[in-house]
Order: sequence, then structure tokens, then C-alpha cells
Amino acid sequence: MSDPLQIESTVNHLFRHQSGKMVAVLTRIFGTHNLELAEDVVQETLISALEQWKIKGLPQNPESWLFIVAKNKALNLIKKQRNQVLFGDDETNLLLNSGYTVETTFNQLANDELIKDDQLRMMFACCHPQISEENQITLILKTLCGFSTAEIAKAFLTSEDTISKRLYRTKEFYRENKIQLVIPNVEEISSRTGAVLNAIYLLFNEGYNSTHSEDLIRKDLLEEAVIICKLLTENSHTQLPEVNALMALMCFHASRSDSRLSREGEIILLSEQDRTKWNQALIEEGSNYFNLAASGEAISSYHLEAAIAFEHCTASSFETTNWKLILNYYNLLCEIAPSPITELNKAVATLQAHGPEKALQELNSIKEKNKLASYYLYYSLLGEICSKQNKLKEAKEHFEKALALTRSEPEKRMLLNKIKDLDRK
Repeated sequence: MSDPLQIESTVNHLFRHQSGKMVAVLTRIFGTHNLELAEDVVQETLISALEQWKIKGLPQNPESWLFIVAKNKALNLIKKQRNQVLFGDDETNLLLNSGYTVETTFNQLANDELIKDDQLRMMFACCHPQISEENQITLILKTLCGFSTAEIAKAFLTSEDTISKRLYRTKEFYRENKIQLVIPNVEEISSRTGAVLNAIYLLFNEGYNSTHSEDLIRKDLLEEAVIICKLLTENSHTQLPEVNALMALMCFHASRSDSRLSREGEIILLSEQDRTKWNQALIEEGSNYFNLAASGEAISSYHLEAAIAFEHCTASSFETTNWKLILNYYNLLCEIAPSPITELNKAVATLQAHGPEKALQELNSIKEKNKLASYYLYYSLLGEICSKQNKLKEAKEHFEKALALTRSEPEKRMLLNKIKDLDRK
């Protein structure tokens, strides 16, 4: 019998990386109106993997095993329910409904060579213009990225119940309208790409600074975000400037991943990181994507965030970082994509460029500050500002508030250390 913990870890990893592919393939065969059936088959496949691998051990090719089992389960489901359920469009359903053609038709539809296109089709189906953007992103995170309802709720700073309702309403839309899985035409692509990129961005952020895990960095999520975005860069219809800008941003951030934690798992702040450990190959790759992003006429939020990340990656030290230029980028970012978190990040740059008093003014001027009431970084920044102003009692109170709000174990340890440092003063 194999190590159950290792098997469970492997299945969880594969779920993150393979479930989206399997759902995309099965949804094309079943039709978007049967999205939940596709998800159920994938879920059953992963449960089978967990049960069988614990007894028999890992197969030689776990990914291939999952796809074969998922296809077999899907084919059996079609055979059992073809008289009760409409699978695919009318023509597909007719072929799947016949005992003579069901297996041949299914095998043609389940062609492995179509997987990349299936993922792209699924991305854009999730971003149908009649669905609100927040519902589009929610569906992408759930179906293509393997996010749990709890993870999506944290990404949106909302409740699990709200996310469950969004998913239900969106799936109802697909059931009623039987949306086709197609890559949209050139005119439609631009309008739908925003939600796809936003979902990838949220996925990467959760990997780069995990909000709920014992690990601050979740490399499986970073990899998945990059894989999905590369699908967009490799397709001539979706290789847009903002797509390249997001790829650049992710490369720049990922280049610093190995220097953000000590061997003991403690957070190393940007000011204290060993820059010789930064991945220069990723910085160069990011620069290449950034150059490609310059081909367009409009500047997106990803262009500006990539520009900010580029400044951090290319500064020889924390002290020589061009904080005033970074602050200018944040000013532009607040104009084209205003949000409380962007304004909070602007206050961080203000602290470095102009000191605590100006930073506090920025914090107090945030338009929707109430949305940051349960966001630990808001109180952490207040603690930093008060500490620099030598208001140690207030600083400690803010750090304690941040400590109570974060679920990240590395963040908790860092905040506890800040509180202990204040107690020594």
C-alpha cells in the first residue's frame, strides 16, 4: 500500500492542473447545458484515483490514467442517460444516441489533440457577454482552475454563500441557453479577454501570496496561471498586448519567488531579499513579453503593473529603487483601474517615496475604504506608518488587528515578530 499522504498530495496537485482540461473536453462533448455533469465525471475520476492509487500505488503516467478513466466514465454515462439527456448539439446527440455510432463518435470528440483548443473555447464560453464579469471570473476559477468555493470567496473578499449563488445562476444560464463552445471571432475576443485575464491574475495572486495556506507561495497555482496564459499567447487570435503584459507581470513576480521565504519558511521582505537569488532567466523572459506588449495602442492595468514589477526587478538595491516613478505608475493605475487594493498599494509606494505623513493621507483618501475593513494588509500598513511616526502603541494595535484577520501562517509569524519588536522598544 502506498503512502496515503503522498497519494492525496499528488491527486490534489493533479486536480489543480488537469481538472480544467478534463472539464473543457467533456463540456464540449456534453454541451455547456450539461456543465455540472462534466464536473461530476471529473470529480468521480479524482475520487477513483484517490481510492485506487492508495491501494495499487501511482500509475506510470497519472495524467494519462485520469483522462482514460474520465473518458470511460463519460462514455458509460452517455450510454446510460442518452434517452433522458440531450448531449451536445442536435447532430452530436443523434450520433451519441445510436448504439452503432456512440463509441466511434465519442472517441472522435474526445481527441487528445483538441485539448488546447478546448481550454480556449471553455475560457471564452465562461466569458459570455450576457454573464456579469464577476460571474465569468467565478466560473473560470471553478471550472478551469480547480478553485474551491472557499478560495474564490477569499479572492473576491466575499462569502462562500455569495459565490455558490453566483455559480448556480451562471450554470442556469448555460442550461437554458445551450451556449456553444467556440473561440469567438476577432470582434468579440477583445470584449471577452478581460474576464479571462482577470481570472488568470487572481489565480496567480493566490499562488504568489496565498491567503489561506500554511505556505505563503503555492507554486502549483503559479504554474497553472502561466500555463493558461501561455495558451492565449500561442494562439494568433488571442495574442493581444494585454495578454503579453500579464505574462510579463507574472514572469517578473515569479522571478523573486525563491528569495521571498527563508529555509524555515519565514517571510523575507523585499528590502531584505538576496537579489542574487532572483531568477534572471525569468526576468529576461518577462522583458521579452513586455516588449511584445508595447505593440498595442492602449495601456492596460497589466502594462502598468508589469512596469512597476520591472522597476523592482531591475533596481540594484531596495534603496536605489525608483519609488517616485513607481508612484507615478500607481497614479495612472488608479485612473484606469481604480480599486481599494490598488489605492492601498499606492499608499505603500507613497510611504517609500514621501514618508509616513503623506502615506497616511493616501490611506485616509481611499474612496471605498470600508471594503478594506477585513483586509489584514490595510492594518499592517497602518502599523508600519505608525511605527515610523514613533506611535508605538497605535502601531501595535494595528499589527494585532492584522494578525487577527490573516489566515496565512507565514504572515501571522511575521506580524508576531513585528509586535515583539515593538514590545522591546
